[in-house]
Amino acid sequence: MEMTSLNVSLPKALKDYVEDQTAEEGYSTPSEYIRELIRHDRKRRVRERIEEALLEGLSSGPAKEIGSAHWAQKRRALRQKHRPTERIAG
Repeated sequence: MEMTSLNVSLPKALKDYVEDQTAEEGYSTPSEYIRELIRHDRKRRVRERIEEALLEGLSSGPAKEIGSAHWAQKRRALRQKHRPTERIAG
């Protein structure tokens, strides 16, 4: 993975906190600690989007049973929609 740098200005209290957490949690550098925080934030946001989609689905109305015929029709429609267009020889 290509690494780049990002300079962030922090008040002394936050800088001290990051350094303390780095040592307490066993991270080798403050950068490693910050990267882990960002990874956790990304995962949290993904979970939130999934939860929102699930809630939207639950509130969208009564559930409908969908069988193999429904999925076969959906596949046909998608194939039709994405079928390559024929070129006219000229």
